[in-house]
Amino acid sequence: MILTRHPFNLCAVVLALLASGCASVPSAPGGAAPETAPVAVAKTAPQTPASTTAVTAKAVPAPATTEGALSAITTATAAAAPVVYLSAPADIWERIRRGYAMPDLDNDLVRDREQWYATRPDYIQRMTERSERYLFHIVEEIERRNMPMELALLPFIESAFNPQAVSSVKAAGMWQFMPATGQSFDLKQNVFRDDRRDVLASTRAALDYLQQLHNRFGDWHLALAAYNWGQGNVNRAITRNQKAGLPARYTDLTMPLETRQYVPKLQAVKNIVARPESFGARLPPIGNRPFFDTITLQRDMDVAVIASLAGVSEKDFRALNPSINQPVVMASGTPNILLPWDNAVDFQRQLQSHKGPLASWTAWVVPTTMTAAQAAERVGMSEADLRSVNNIPPRMLVRAGSSLLVPRSAHRDADVPEHVADNGQLSLQPEMVLKRAVVKARKGENLARLASRYGVSPVSAAGWNKLAVNARLKPGQRVTLMLPQRVALASAETVRRADTVDNGARQASRAGKATAGTRGKKANADSVVAKVAKGKKTARAPSAKKSVKLAKASAAKKSRGDTKVALNSKTAKKR
Repeated sequence: MILTRHPFNLCAVVLALLASGCASVPSAPGGAAPETAPVAVAKTAPQTPASTTAVTAKAVPAPATTEGALSAITTATAAAAPVVYLSAPADIWERIRRGYAMPDLDNDLVRDREQWYATRPDYIQRMTERSERYLFHIVEEIERRNMPMELALLPFIESAFNPQAVSSVKAAGMWQFMPATGQSFDLKQNVFRDDRRDVLASTRAALDYLQQLHNRFGDWHLALAAYNWGQGNVNRAITRNQKAGLPARYTDLTMPLETRQYVPKLQAVKNIVARPESFGARLPPIGNRPFFDTITLQRDMDVAVIASLAGVSEKDFRALNPSINQPVVMASGTPNILLPWDNAVDFQRQLQSHKGPLASWTAWVVPTTMTAAQAAERVGMSEADLRSVNNIPPRMLVRAGSSLLVPRSAHRDADVPEHVADNGQLSLQPEMVLKRAVVKARKGENLARLASRYGVSPVSAAGWNKLAVNARLKPGQRVTLMLPQRVALASAETVRRADTVDNGARQASRAGKATAGTRGKKANADSVVAKVAKGKKTARAPSAKKSVKLAKASAAKKSRGDTKVALNSKTAKKR
């Protein structure tokens, strides 16, 4: 056979078959690709004898062919491919510009916000310089999720890139999460940390939330309005417009002024970043590279120790780790810390050779309700230091179950367990001292009703007097109660003043009408007595329950005042 005598003829046959497949075939209408022809398997050539070198051809699909003459090769129109940048972005600003994907908004509100920012170059400078620490990480996360890069500019609108910012409605952090919304996205908020301020956790939660809103509304402008105003409010505004036969786009909805300006603010910042020279703005150079690295801790460590080993100041450490509001980092609650890229390498090297203690603080769960002085004595520190470290206001008791930060000692040297690090809370109540007081029963009153009148437990009153809870009392019967000291003192003062006035009135009455001056004094005294008699019921000591409320209100008012001063101070620093 020919194939046996000339084995290389098989290769020629296969090559001829393959070459014939390169011929053009008629194009499908409209430039569409032709349908795939049925696949045919090529027959395998007979095997050569063992004494001859065998050449094996793999089975290949038969080319699609058409009957008749082949058509001439013609030109076809191809769709233009998207532009692909071959060079890396020069800086983070260029990378952001390349990722713009939201439709532009162009109206008077946008121009108004552009003018507002353009006339405040110092404000733009402060915002953009603060963003240097965080922008690269945010851009990386947005790119990874294939989201519009305009979202990387949202913290400029929310907080001016200040992770310590707190709004008047208690929204906190760079992305301004409300407490309830933060909890729904697993942002822990306790006495030891607030993850709404955490760079990694809050960015993850914000992008999760924005994706969720976009999936619901199908429009980025509406998603941003919901991020600011709440998705329920935006949904109701859309429903109102639809029922009225009106369009339901972002610009068509009736919304509060803040929400109507929200997307225009973002558009204005987007335009300034895109063309800073057009607005007389100068963006600081921010490299397209990581600013920080993530380090995982295995043990609790003092903030001062971490900063020392890393060679950074505590201020710079807290700028990258703003969620940590205590002098110690608890590994079970906050295992990941952020350090400047180069300093992270130094920290790991220094940590391996460190010989001293890593942490000088731990957490102590209060076993029973006690005063701050009693708690300080139990843990071996001064009352002033305990109050300062744990933010305990004056005249407040620490309730059982509260978690306090205290110094480590020989019998309290373990790292903080996870359930305490994740759920530690500080619970307080007004500090009240009970004092023994004797009161009189009214006509038709029983012990339970009398106890209720003074705001104490009927069971406690029964125990103090060795009576049944519903024991009937005679009018004027003396009953012993333990009342808050302030109530008892107020009662004694009221009685003393009333007695003084009554004695003066009786003396004036016995003196008669000797002189006009005496008559005047008697009239005045009688007037006072009449007022006391008329207001006898109101002059009676206030109930213990009311006094407790007053004391709580007073303590809360002082606490709010202190908080307001602190927030005003923070806001001043932020701006």
